[in-house]
Amino acid sequence: MSRCYDGLAMNSVMGLGRLASRMGHSALDMLFPPKCAGCGKEGSYLCDVCIAESPKAPDTAAEGLKSIIAPFQMVGAAREVVHCLKYNGLRVMAEPMGVAMAQHLKRHQVSPDIIVPVPLHRKRLRERGYNQAGLLAREVGKWLEVPVYHKGLVRTDYLGPQARTATREERQANVEGAFVAARDFSDLSVVVVDDVTTTGSTLEACATALRDAGASSVWGLTFARDV
Repeated sequence: MSRCYDGLAMNSVMGLGRLASRMGHSALDMLFPPKCAGCGKEGSYLCDVCIAESPKAPDTAAEGLKSIIAPFQMVGAAREVVHCLKYNGLRVMAEPMGVAMAQHLKRHQVSPDIIVPVPLHRKRLRERGYNQAGLLAREVGKWLEVPVYHKGLVRTDYLGPQARTATREERQANVEGAFVAARDFSDLSVVVVDDVTTTGSTLEACATALRDAGASSVWGLTFARDV
């Protein structure tokens, strides 16, 4: 189990995201003081030390995207935080992750008109109960004061997790044509948000759909990058 909440049973961990929604963070923190996912220190879900010491990810160019921007590599504390949000149901992790992503985007002087999360297929959304990319997009938008179009893209194909696919070619084939725009994006600069990128194939597929809908420019933004 990750260090998000040491000593809690897994079924308790899985319920904390829903509990936070009902009680609010302050009440939840009184019952279960937040602990850094990286080092276990109490006080925050991702402490300043772990942020400072986490390996930084390189920005990369990608077809159809201005660039893919991510503050961290998918190792150490960053990996723990992603797993807490994505697999352990700890939606409260989206806030520190989203702030770090927004700050990183601002350092790159990217000022989008709109933020769009990478969507889940409706079947996967029912299985998981939430879209982690949507939670992150909400926090990024809140910090940057930029509108978020949560239903700007629709995923049309239900596929297995990309993490199980070995090669870039297979990943590209999996997501080719998998996204369609649900509205007009004419002349808008867009940032597409996800939790992790590996080859960039998912973000590129989203960018294709957005540009087909008129977007003038598209950036990819994730919390971590597999390098």
